[in-house]
Amino acid sequence: MSGRGRLALCAAAATLMAACALLPLVDPATWILQAALLLALQTGVGALTRRVPLARPLTVAVQALATLMLLTLTFARQQAIVGVIPGPDAFHRFGMLLQVGADDVGRFAIPAPLSDGIRLMLVGGVLVIGLAVDALAVTFRSAAPAGLPLLALYSVAAGLAGGGAAWLWFLLAATGYLMLLLAEGRDRLSQWGRVFGGAPRAPGAEPAGAAVAPVRTGRRIGAVALGIALVVPLGLPALDGGLLGAAGTGVGTGTGGGGTISAVNPLVSLRDSLNVNEDRQVLSYRTSTEDTQEMYLRIVSLDDFDGTAWKPAQRHIEAVPDKFPTPIGLGSDIRRTEIRTSISAADWYAQDWLPMPYPASAVNIGGNWRYEPVGRTLVGDHGQNTRGVQYDVTSLVVQPTAGQLALAPEPPASLKREFTKVPESLPAEVAQTARDVTEGSANNYEKAVKLQDYFAVSGGFTYDTQVQVGSGSAAIARFLRDKEGFCVHFSFAMAAMARTLGIPARVAVGFTPGSPQPDGSMSVGLRDAHAWPELYFEGVGWTRFEPTPNRGTVPEYTQTDTPGSDVPTVPRPTQSSSTAPSAAPSASESCSAQQKKLEACASDSAQAAVGSGDDGPPWFLILALTLAGLAVLAVPLLPMLWRIRVRAVRLGAHGRTEEGAAAHTLAAWQEVTDTAWDHGIAPDDSQTPRKAAARLVRLGHLEADAEASVHRLAAAVEQVLYAPRPRPTAGLAEDARRVVAALHASVRRSTRLRALVAPRSAVRVAWAASARWTALTSTLRARRAALLRRPSNQNP
Repeated sequence: MSGRGRLALCAAAATLMAACALLPLVDPATWILQAALLLALQTGVGALTRRVPLARPLTVAVQALATLMLLTLTFARQQAIVGVIPGPDAFHRFGMLLQVGADDVGRFAIPAPLSDGIRLMLVGGVLVIGLAVDALAVTFRSAAPAGLPLLALYSVAAGLAGGGAAWLWFLLAATGYLMLLLAEGRDRLSQWGRVFGGAPRAPGAEPAGAAVAPVRTGRRIGAVALGIALVVPLGLPALDGGLLGAAGTGVGTGTGGGGTISAVNPLVSLRDSLNVNEDRQVLSYRTSTEDTQEMYLRIVSLDDFDGTAWKPAQRHIEAVPDKFPTPIGLGSDIRRTEIRTSISAADWYAQDWLPMPYPASAVNIGGNWRYEPVGRTLVGDHGQNTRGVQYDVTSLVVQPTAGQLALAPEPPASLKREFTKVPESLPAEVAQTARDVTEGSANNYEKAVKLQDYFAVSGGFTYDTQVQVGSGSAAIARFLRDKEGFCVHFSFAMAAMARTLGIPARVAVGFTPGSPQPDGSMSVGLRDAHAWPELYFEGVGWTRFEPTPNRGTVPEYTQTDTPGSDVPTVPRPTQSSSTAPSAAPSASESCSAQQKKLEACASDSAQAAVGSGDDGPPWFLILALTLAGLAVLAVPLLPMLWRIRVRAVRLGAHGRTEEGAAAHTLAAWQEVTDTAWDHGIAPDDSQTPRKAAARLVRLGHLEADAEASVHRLAAAVEQVLYAPRPRPTAGLAEDARRVVAALHASVRRSTRLRALVAPRSAVRVAWAASARWTALTSTLRARRAALLRRPSNQNP
């Protein structure tokens, strides 16, 4: 195998080995087989184009085109022309799949189901990285920079997955890159050995290890370097595990004070949790209060609305105090009750934030936890999570009255400024709807209650967990228009509208109280996941509201004590333990758990998620159609490819003998003649080389440099044709290239395009084929005649 072929195989292998780090992200991992097949086809296209040979940028362009056709065949064949050529519909299909894939990535927890969108992102990403690695390492013969795309692929996967097998993925990626470097080094070092070693004195005289000794040395160095990269960081605690440490697990800067918590969206799997087929238990708890309706287990607050999404702001974190400070804004005249709660998390439930009743005043828990004072939350540090933890929480049940909330003074200016920010991109209809709904309100409390009742009672909204979450400010306006959504929509919309009215607001994420158990404990399941708005009232602090219909409980302080009030009580939440069966069959009854996870079931919502399709056609069909498509595309390009190849051969290095020098001279002159023909100057075989050169200068309008080059070529040709012992002439290839460039520059753009795509001199292929066919038929006729004459000649 040639050195470049070996490099191409190693480049594809290195890409696949780095892509293995993506395997833990989705289930099942069958996409890697499809990626491997398409990557092999992409590598084969590159090998074929390099054998033509094509210019380096053209080689990469052909590979990119082949990659696009492969992806079209795999993911958008029904929208493509003849199944492989992408058109507007195919690109629309790609865009839709990428949008669905992005939504799935943001919605599902790891491992996510292998939907078509996610599969396109994975396979397409591997092919793009493979194209970059092949171009750098093989086409441009520079393997070292090819490590950058490989590092990008590994880093993305490691940053998302982490886990105990991270060392294995690093080992595979590093081995693939090292193998690529050694393949390039073997090719280069073996060439050095031939140059410096000289020719052997006799067959077998060269020592067997002379050429491969540098290669073996390089392999040993690489193996030692890889071992150091794997082992040494493990012995340095200050590096936190080095290359094998879990990426992105730590959110602080150590176990002492200080540090920050990054803004990470905790809504990754909220909607998925609400749609699960089996309601798995997440938490169980026992509490000292008999009224569990207010026992919302709060995980984190989302207080940063940047126009794209609500998310936790980047906050300062510190060591967990023994006693939490008094909640901000809570006055001494507000009735409160202190309760104690013991909570146990399931062994499978891994959450960075600690679910607790709000506001907590003390937490007794082991492990690496940090305290964020603004949100009064605990967050795991350096990989700590809730998996299987048991902890005790002391918290307050704050019970303000409607009158106290109505008489709340203005909040501090700094707090109001931070928590009433809305993006400029927020549609004007959001603020207008808020003003219309709260018209006539005397204070912020009345505005908040009217907003809550608008969503939960009077606004005509429908609770539907199958509606797409959406992103950006326009999603709120769309929700207000369509009036369908689940807790994320209701809480996001109410918080945004409250901010437009000057009321400090944020969104809390956590769990509703759950279901009582026979042993007196409470069980919290996946379906109890919830989001609700918190509004700030000076003297009371952050106060919960419940705008989502049929979920949670409406706080007592938002209901009037007067009998016959027009504010009805919102029903209790549907318990996760059981529901009343419907008399009519539903579309979900015949839907499997996997289909529900992929959102492939029928839905009455106009914005239901797009379901996944099949896993694609068989590999042999993909291969056959791809080869057919490449053949269809290649046929019109054959004349151009032939000319590029012929030009490269004619102007390549000539032989060292007199015959080789003569052949090189005639080839350079033939190239100039054919290039002139391609540009509209037909050859005239009746003229001598000198007259043909003068004619070419006149008709081609050549400048002085090109004119001199043409005459030097003509003189060299005459010497080859007429001199008894022609002398080799240096620089003929450069002279020919100079004339080719001058001819190219002297014509119109349309003529240049014609000369490139449909060169006239390509007819020589037909002439050569005709001549060979004539020679072949003449030879066959002669042999046939000889066979017919043989019996008569052998008679006595």
